[in-house]
Amino acid sequence: MELEPVWQVVVTLVKIAIMIGFAMTVAAVLTWQERKQSAAIQDRIGPNRAYIPVLGWKLWGLVHLVADGIKMIFKEDFMPVGASRFLFQIAPVIAILPLIISLAVIPFGGVVNINGYDISLQIANINSGILFIFAFGSLSVYSSVLGGFASDNKFGLIGALRTSAQMISYEISQGLTIVGLFMIWQTVMLDKMALYQAGSIFNWGVFLQPFGFLLFFAASVAETKRAPFDLPEGESEIIGYFVEYSGLKFGLFFIGEFMEVVIVSMLVTTLFFGSYHIPWLEWNMVQSWFESMLGAGWLPGLIVAALMILVFVVKVLFFCFFQLLIRWTLPRFRYDQLMHFGWKFLLPLAIANLVITAVIMLMMA
Repeated sequence: MELEPVWQVVVTLVKIAIMIGFAMTVAAVLTWQERKQSAAIQDRIGPNRAYIPVLGWKLWGLVHLVADGIKMIFKEDFMPVGASRFLFQIAPVIAILPLIISLAVIPFGGVVNINGYDISLQIANINSGILFIFAFGSLSVYSSVLGGFASDNKFGLIGALRTSAQMISYEISQGLTIVGLFMIWQTVMLDKMALYQAGSIFNWGVFLQPFGFLLFFAASVAETKRAPFDLPEGESEIIGYFVEYSGLKFGLFFIGEFMEVVIVSMLVTTLFFGSYHIPWLEWNMVQSWFESMLGAGWLPGLIVAALMILVFVVKVLFFCFFQLLIRWTLPRFRYDQLMHFGWKFLLPLAIANLVITAVIMLMMA
């Protein structure tokens, strides 16, 4: 049974709040976790100075998030004299807006029956699915290019050129690595991809395309522009495309980088690691069990929805942690190594994986 139009709007707004709230919150917390995690790796303490004046609480350095936000709000918003005013101001918005739009098609749960109504835990279910994410994700390169070009800074322009070359190079490999999943599941819709991974753990994409997972993850990390692929920034070299940005404009670039980490983790979870599913656990059976214990109504469906979201969140947080671990473990590539890795290693292997998948499917047909 479908909800009435008014309630459909309410449910959609709730789903938007859940996804944007979760992604933005995790992205903010990752700025603290990266400093704490790097400190642990390097045998340091990490952020521990900022505290709540009234209570004296430091909360393991989490108060630094508030301090960073206050600093960005009140810091002077400087613009170079020779900068292109409109492009300089619009670039940070482009850095984060496509990422937020991409959240619309990522399922954070399945279809749950709540009090007789079937509610999908996905903001928008469109036919293009993963292609929608790639389309809007590709727009983020414009923010880097426009930011570096419009700032009238040679080092910013070098960072912009590095960004465009890197992201275009790795987008090709990133797209080809998951074509094998398209061929196996015969769909590009993320909700169906998640549904096909229910039941056995061997239905997960990582078992169907183990080689594709490794290639996709490597290309996706390169797309986030983080170490060891952080040539567009290169703090010890050129500072990067955002060298002239400060205040909230820099904050949008900064939080956008961590938003990319969150979205990559969501995609890896959805495509390769069962999305919201637990191996050999049927959510319909779980809901039937809760209904037998609590009776029919709103509560059993809400509990099942909460459990689905919890499973999805745990998987996403793990891959966020793993990406930060890579960030503080591997050294930065030289630029020629970066290009060689993308064009001479990842791309040929992605094509080979595609051909092998096609041959195996023909043999099994």
